[in-house]
Parts: sequence; C-alpha cells; structure tokens
Amino acid sequence: MAEIIVMGEMLVEIMREQENEELYEPGVFRGPFPSGAPAIFIDTAARLGCSTAIIGGVGKDDFGKNILDRLRKDGVDCSHVLESTERSTGVAFVTYYSDGSRKFIFHMGNTPAVEAKAPLEDDFDNVKYMHIMGCSLMADSMFAQEILKTMRMMRRKGTKISFDPNIREELLTDQSVNDVIREVMENTSVFMPGVSELLKITGAVSVDEAVEKCFAYEAMEVIALKNGSKGSRIYTRDEAAEIGAYPVEQVDATGAGDCFDGAFIAGLVQGKGLKEAARMGAAAGALNAAAFGPMEGRISADSVRAMIK
Repeated sequence: MAEIIVMGEMLVEIMREQENEELYEPGVFRGPFPSGAPAIFIDTAARLGCSTAIIGGVGKDDFGKNILDRLRKDGVDCSHVLESTERSTGVAFVTYYSDGSRKFIFHMGNTPAVEAKAPLEDDFDNVKYMHIMGCSLMADSMFAQEILKTMRMMRRKGTKISFDPNIREELLTDQSVNDVIREVMENTSVFMPGVSELLKITGAVSVDEAVEKCFAYEAMEVIALKNGSKGSRIYTRDEAAEIGAYPVEQVDATGAGDCFDGAFIAGLVQGKGLKEAARMGAAAGALNAAAFGPMEGRISADSVRAMIK
C-alpha cells in the first residue's frame, strides 16, 4: 500500500536549450521530458525508497508512454492513472532567463492532465501523506474539486496533507482558486512555499507575520520555507532552523523545488527528524539542478546520503 500519494497533472515538458530564448521566436527545443510538478514530487519520493502512487491522466500516446515508463521504472504505482484514447497528453513549453525567472506555455485544458477523478473510498488505506500542488488546483476548476474531494476523504482516514502552492501566474485565470487554496490550507500539516508564495497566500507584509498566520490553522505542524540557492528555513510552532543548500554547478533549476518536496516528505515518512528531512530535500534539489530536465537528476538514497555526508 502507498505511504505517499499525489493527485495532479502529468505532462511532458519541452524546454528551450539555452537561457533567454523567447518562446515566440524560432529556435531549438529539447524534450520531451517526463514532468508535471506532482509527477516530479512522487518520482523523487519513490527513488528514495517510499511506497508511492499517483492519481492523474495521460493520453494513450508516445508522450503518455514517456511519463508512465519513467514513473513505473522508478517504482511509482500508476494504477490510478487514466489513459485516454480521445485526448492527447498535456504539454508544457518552458524557457528560462538568466535572472532565474521562467515562462511557461501550458497545454493542459481539455487534456487528460486535468481529467482524473477522486479514487474510491477503499482504494487507499494507511496513507501517511497526500501531497497537493497549487498548480494542479489552478489548472482546471473541476479538477480542483476532484482534488479537494480526495483530500477530504484522505483526511477522514487520518492521512496528513502536504502542500506546495507552486504558483504559476500563467494558470491564475480564475480567482475562485483562492477559496480552494484556503480549504487546502485549513487541512495542511506540512506547508512548503517559496518566500513570494508565502506572502502572496497569507497577504502578509513580512515572513514572520506570514508564518504566524499559517500557524493559526489548527492542522499546521511544519512550514518548510524554500529559498532556492540560499537554502530553507524550517518552522514549527516552537522553533525555527536554517538549512543550507548544497553547492552544485547548476544546469537547470526546473523541478528542484518539487524534488525538495518529495525528499522532505520521504524523510518524514522514514522517521527522520525535521532537519535531516530538510537536508534530504536540499540534496535532492541540488542533484536535480545539476542535470538538464525536470526530473533528470541522479537522485537515489545513496546519492542523497553521499551529498549530505
């Protein structure tokens, strides 16, 4: 049985080969790479030895095969992934800029990426964490409701919720997502935002104020505040700890935050302390940033252990 599950979009990613290349200009792309923030998250947790499952959808086509082959190879249970014969697998095109910013063009609407339904009540038992990505909630309003339905069911079973807001400005077209995010926050035990996301979601003007607002939610236990190459800061209701980043020669930062999430939750499931879980997250994120592609880093239990050591 799965210890960790995730529900969200499954995509292939087509990437500009060099920084500062606009998506509207003719040029060279690389891919397809298996992607989608939920898929990157769950693949990382699986590679670190956790029992995992994903609820999502792909087309019964070569792009769908690209994603499923990778996830299955790494040990993710894909039995709850629908394979549509009517619509094609979702795609994201992405370019990076030298200042670290990026731009996406998503082809997710009217694709299987947003068509998965909530599982049945007895499909999953004894799940320790269900992970939710904000980009999944923003992808499609009906899909967001299916994710909420699954979240409520898992909470009734005693599962904890982890949440990365993973805000994609390109997907913020429906302000009703604010109500969805509020309900997720009310059920979240482990919150993993970036600094700008933390401030945006809480409406606070400082990190300290935002953290205080988050702990006003009864279920909230841990905030893992990610700050890229500066590392992370882990908060509980009683203390805070700084965790540095591991230096690597960065090739591509795509997916590094999702890998942090997957390794952090894997660490918690495996009984690690918060600091050790955060070090696992930092190592997984660094290993992924050292490779081109959203989940192409050489992440394994051995490589993460070696980097920490």
